[in-house]
Amino acid sequence: MYQRIFVPVDDSETSNLALAEACRLAKHEGSQLRLVHVVDLAQFGWGGTEFLDASELQKSIKQAGEQVLNQAANQARAEGLEPEVKILESWGDKIASVLVDDASTWGADLIVMGTHGWTGLMHMLMGSVAEGLLKQADVPVLLVRNAGE
Repeated sequence: MYQRIFVPVDDSETSNLALAEACRLAKHEGSQLRLVHVVDLAQFGWGGTEFLDASELQKSIKQAGEQVLNQAANQARAEGLEPEVKILESWGDKIASVLVDDASTWGADLIVMGTHGWTGLMHMLMGSVAEGLLKQADVPVLLVRNAGE
């Protein structure tokens, strides 16, 4: 049914729950799994301060993203899967758009991601990548919420 499952990951428990669900689906369906992590480099791209080395900060952000991806890939491998992994770079773009673009280019037929389910003031302040992705995606999206949050 789903042959190409796209999974955005971060280092949250909610993301780990979504990854576990994606792994269950991938094993059941014999699907390919693509794990991605978005790093936003725009905040350090201008190099407008003499105290910070923007290129070093960007390098550190990418390295942290690679660690997140490695942990997620190890979780999938523990389930007997061999995921494809990729760091996606954002330069101030909406993260949801970056995710939808990559999922489309890769040919995903399902996106599985975690959502914190914030409402009210937290939603207004933090926004929602999941909500943006739902509005833009042209394939089914499975949202996994951490009931403990």
